[in-house]
Amino acid sequence: MGLFAMAANAQDTQSVIILTGAMGTTPSGSYLSYSSTITVPTTTSSSAISTSVVVSTIVSGTNTRTTTLGTMTIFGVGSVMAGNTTGTSTRTTDSQVILSGRPHTTTAVNGTSNATSTSTSSSAEPTNTTPCNNYPEFCSRAYGNITEVAAHNSPFVKAGNAAANQALDVTTQLNDGIRLLQGQVHFNGSVPHFCHSSCDILDVGPITEYLGKVYDWVSSHPYDVVTILIGNGAYDNGSYPPVTDYAPFLEETGLVQYAYLPPKIPMAITDWPTLGSMILTGKRVVFFMDYNANQTAVPYVLDEFSQMWETPYDPTNRSFPCTLQRPPGLSTADAVDRLYMANHNLNYDISILGNSLLVPNIPLLNITNDNGTEFGSLGLSAQQCNTTWNYPPKFLNVDYYNVGNGTVFDVAAKYNNVTYNRVCCGKAASAASGLHEIVRRSAVLLAVCMVGVSWLLL
Repeated sequence: MGLFAMAANAQDTQSVIILTGAMGTTPSGSYLSYSSTITVPTTTSSSAISTSVVVSTIVSGTNTRTTTLGTMTIFGVGSVMAGNTTGTSTRTTDSQVILSGRPHTTTAVNGTSNATSTSTSSSAEPTNTTPCNNYPEFCSRAYGNITEVAAHNSPFVKAGNAAANQALDVTTQLNDGIRLLQGQVHFNGSVPHFCHSSCDILDVGPITEYLGKVYDWVSSHPYDVVTILIGNGAYDNGSYPPVTDYAPFLEETGLVQYAYLPPKIPMAITDWPTLGSMILTGKRVVFFMDYNANQTAVPYVLDEFSQMWETPYDPTNRSFPCTLQRPPGLSTADAVDRLYMANHNLNYDISILGNSLLVPNIPLLNITNDNGTEFGSLGLSAQQCNTTWNYPPKFLNVDYYNVGNGTVFDVAAKYNNVTYNRVCCGKAASAASGLHEIVRRSAVLLAVCMVGVSWLLL
């Protein structure tokens, strides 16, 4: 059945649709491996980048107290904090966590979750109310011990274009709770652009424009940690641009001042600091690059596959096997010592303009993004991953995260042992009407595509 017919049928029925089509080509490149860890020396530069006030809000019983703890100055590498009391000496804060939280009682997850549920105490305990990544409980948890939702191909927001992967812009994505932004980059001339497979198919502009919006959001949300995964697009000859070609453009965005610099290479899952520590030191943006990262040359862009593995890339299989695909050949013993990302974005393969292009399987999005245990759902996929590896994914990578009206965030919350009760997702339209609109537009465009019109260039 063609995708156009599938899309048309999906507007009025939820019957099972059998997909056919070629599997997409999985990107491949050189994979870094380390026989031993490298300790990275950290020094404090003499020139400050920025200074901000550090405030703590404490609730004890019926009393709320807000205290200005001091100011935090961010340097080139590292930071120092000056106390609020006259005469307090300046001291380093790399190991100090001011923000803290304690898990509250939730329904226990079958298997392993990122936090242990606790019984409710009747005594009044001081509790941090400042949320880190939307939850006070996360402030004292390690970065590697939190499951978060990732926007697959986050920049590719273009109404009426079947090559798009998201419906809402990056600012809305972040407001809604997306905490990993992933996008494929290709050089358009000498400038890196976010492009889907090829800049001839979908080019949403220079990376500086999109990342500039991320900078604005990060700057105005001092208690949030954001991860950015750069998909390094290969040249026509199959080689990959060096990370040093990206550095000037990343620096132009201003995000580098917030970039996390790991103390060792590679980072094991237990090596990551708490969110509170990252927030306090101002190093709240984690950059990864899939291919051709070089942490010696550009230390703030981390090599993805020596520190995080992925399940099958751009899956067309609704069973979403939680198997390790990249990097190939990684042993189970090494895999369980790393973060991992579950790719849960169902695709359909088409050929357009001489390219094999994987596009989102829009008619099934309500099921794909669902928090239940129906076949093909994110809820079932996360459960299978948790059972297989005995710990949940760090990232749940999805298309059109808004379809389901927050169900993808509910799945992450389950494995974090917290409750998701936020408003989603960026607009008042219901998830069902939003899905039908996406289906309608994609159906029309694919119908045009089938008669040979280059609709993707619109």
